[in-house]
Amino acid sequence: MAVQVSLASEGGSDTPVPDLSIEVDDLDEALHRVKKAKIPLEYGPANEPWGVRRFYVKDPLGKCAKTKARRASTA
Repeated sequence: MAVQVSLASEGGSDTPVPDLSIEVDDLDEALHRVKKAKIPLEYGPANEPWGVRRFYVKDPLGKCAKTKARRASTA
């Protein structure tokens, strides 16, 4: 799974600004791993109007991490 890490200045869709943003090729696989580890979701998974699907979790120190994947274009 290829991973891209970036920092954000806006949360979008009335979500908090994440401390860390991680882009993955397969969001379903990432979500499966999070659920298997019993990490509670803070938001999502959600399909956003700007073409990404994402979810948020918090780390043990309370930092917000967003995991996202670009959705295939339907045009």
